[in-house]
Amino acid sequence: MTRRYFGTDGIRGKVGQFPVTPDFVLKLGWAAGKVFAREGRTKILIGKDTRISGYMFESALEAGLSAAGVDVLLTGPMPTPAIAYLTRTFRASAGIVISASHNPHYDNGIKFFSAEGTKLPDDVEQAIEAQMDLAMTTVDPELLGKARRIDDAPGRYIEFCKATLGGRGLQGLKIVLDCANGATYHVSPKVFSELGADVHEIASSPDGLNINDECGATATAKLQKVVVADQADLGIALDGDGDRVIMVDHKGEEVDGDELLYIIASHLRQNGNLEGGVVGTLMSNFGLEQALERDGVPFVRAKVGDRYVMEQLAARDWLLGGESSGHLVCRDVTSTGDGTVAALQVLAAMIETGKSLNELKLGMNKMPQTMINVRMAEKVDVAAMPEVQDAVATTEAVLGSRGRVLLRPSGTEPVVRVMIEGEDAAEVKQLCTQLAADVEKALQVLEKA
Repeated sequence: MTRRYFGTDGIRGKVGQFPVTPDFVLKLGWAAGKVFAREGRTKILIGKDTRISGYMFESALEAGLSAAGVDVLLTGPMPTPAIAYLTRTFRASAGIVISASHNPHYDNGIKFFSAEGTKLPDDVEQAIEAQMDLAMTTVDPELLGKARRIDDAPGRYIEFCKATLGGRGLQGLKIVLDCANGATYHVSPKVFSELGADVHEIASSPDGLNINDECGATATAKLQKVVVADQADLGIALDGDGDRVIMVDHKGEEVDGDELLYIIASHLRQNGNLEGGVVGTLMSNFGLEQALERDGVPFVRAKVGDRYVMEQLAARDWLLGGESSGHLVCRDVTSTGDGTVAALQVLAAMIETGKSLNELKLGMNKMPQTMINVRMAEKVDVAAMPEVQDAVATTEAVLGSRGRVLLRPSGTEPVVRVMIEGEDAAEVKQLCTQLAADVEKALQVLEKA
């Protein structure tokens, strides 16, 4: 069944435009409450990032859930992975996060977690959507849900994160931490400083409007400059809701999610703690696949989106996966992507090996990559077109085992993404330009037919 409201990561859009409106979120809270209350009296945890619209949607959700007879636990601003953790520890039936992750402040969204701290199963999302079709009603006054604030939520999460380092300390490390003016501003700096690191904070003063504004995991230019200027050992950039991480080495060079995933996998393998293999996505760099293959580590690619990475990990009972964007899942210590926890796993590798972040990332040879978007007048299966198949085959013959070709229709705009990776940057750019032209020509022929 096709979802009408839920995407691969909840519901997201521009504030004030359907479905990110107070009336829709009110009814969404009621619908979710009705679904979860089918098993009896229940409670649901609500957290949010630092967007100004979070106050409005928090109130709407609280009212909807109360009308459905569900008790509400409010944490205030907290990272998305913290809500996943706290949902488990408070034995709540579900967790809800009000956030648009790495998007600008004028966007917002709603994410759900199950009682186990994982994304909701499809059947539960479909049940909530079906409930949305019914008229909203309110339970009898004596059955209305109650709401209370969880004052010690930050402290609980801080201690959880610290425990994932396994008793190690970070003494002697100088870290620049970019909190994206988001949900981690009051927790992640304490995690690293209480573990003994010398922490220099940037973008940790949210005002409701500056979340992800030229800072955080999607914009590391300032962090790179500060790391070099401070002569820090490394920099850590989290995104607005704290589920992504990108790091910067002491030279000011960015270390992306693929490289961080390799560092964690390599460290776990050397310690005999890597159970199974690693899950990446269709967009994971070919160099990651080569490095893991060299080390004898199985690697599979999921569709783009952390939801699909989690599905593959669960199906194979593997522990480690992620995306180049920095959304990394370490299932041995947490149930979802957590930027702070993932960064700690990288720091553990640095501490135990005595190597810098720059040295650790050299174990993976990141392949040059070129991607060109080709517009489509209508949605078609481009990869199945004979002319495109011939062009891809020709390109792959040139690359051989030195690279790969990917055609991926965008899920958000009418384009097909033509991507090529290989050992030689100039060759990759030339081949991608030619293949994109071949794809565009085939589409033009189809449109005229």
